[in-house]
Amino acid sequence: MADIVDRATRSRMMSGIKGYNTKPEMIIRKALHKLGYRYRLHDKRLPGKPDLVFSSRNAVIFIHGCFWHKHDCHLFKWPSTRVKFWKEKILGNFQRDKKIKLTLKKLNIKNLTIWECSLKGKTRLSREDLVSEIVSWLENNDRQNMEIRGM
Repeated sequence: MADIVDRATRSRMMSGIKGYNTKPEMIIRKALHKLGYRYRLHDKRLPGKPDLVFSSRNAVIFIHGCFWHKHDCHLFKWPSTRVKFWKEKILGNFQRDKKIKLTLKKLNIKNLTIWECSLKGKTRLSREDLVSEIVSWLENNDRQNMEIRGM
């Protein structure tokens, strides 16, 4: 299927997509802050510059967009234009995510990945359920690496 906008418009639209302070990130940050959790943002000293860093808990949270990080859900679809470019881009992100998680594991830092589909789309979780899952993970030292995705 051909794109519904011209190439220049699509380029402008894609370049406007932010890598941090996204809507899903802000929702989670506000909910956790309201509950009294304090964190650092995008710490460059850690692999992958996690979205939220809980130093005292030795834990980090990544909030991933399903498209950009190749999540196997209804929100991810391979683009039909510039196929080679997008495959390299998205698979590169996917491989980098794997390496980052392995490095964090070696550093004994637990990590949580929250997928965009848990916040939007037909499989989203209720805000209460999502926040409850995050808090449970933060409070439980036994749960090292975890993902939260849509139902």
